[in-house]
Amino acid sequence: MKLQQYFGAGLLAVLAACSQKEASIAQKFNLDESKSIVEWKGSAPTHFHKGSFKVTGTFLTDGSSLITGGEFSIPIASIDNEDLSGPPKTELLNHLKSPDFFNLAVYPTATFRITKIEAFKDPATGANVKVTGNFTLIGQEHPLQIPAKVTVTKDRIYVESTFKLNRHTWGMSKYNDPAETLYILPDIDITLALQGIPSK
Repeated sequence: MKLQQYFGAGLLAVLAACSQKEASIAQKFNLDESKSIVEWKGSAPTHFHKGSFKVTGTFLTDGSSLITGGEFSIPIASIDNEDLSGPPKTELLNHLKSPDFFNLAVYPTATFRITKIEAFKDPATGANVKVTGNFTLIGQEHPLQIPAKVTVTKDRIYVESTFKLNRHTWGMSKYNDPAETLYILPDIDITLALQGIPSK
């Protein structure tokens, strides 16, 4: 009888271990670059332009459903525009890559490194965490805090976020005089749509 009890207890332990192993989540996820994007919208009082950047990077988890960190890179050369075409589009993108804005030749990459993630709730946007990190753009690093909706499954991480980024904070201060012919509002609208897959 005792032998059967020991055998039964051992079998339950094995099954529990297998169940936990199957339910475990990878501790590192790489961004799926084909399904991850950073969208931007810059506005003047009378018009706006919008587009996107590509993004690469990784998420770190605690092995369960919680993200614990991550680091991401945005190649400035990947900037695109979606509301213009032909020569006007080329002219805009070249201007955005110039020293007036991103200064691509000197600062080819922007980076974001997560330093803290805390629970947060915003019914209006569905955000369930607040992500704090250090964002480096055109050679300047400053803290950045954004709300995000994060969903973690065994084989994928989904992150969605919409927030405003004040370009002046990172020294992008051209066209900031309302009295000039071209005046661009300080805040850039940013939308993140990121997907991570387990690192092999």
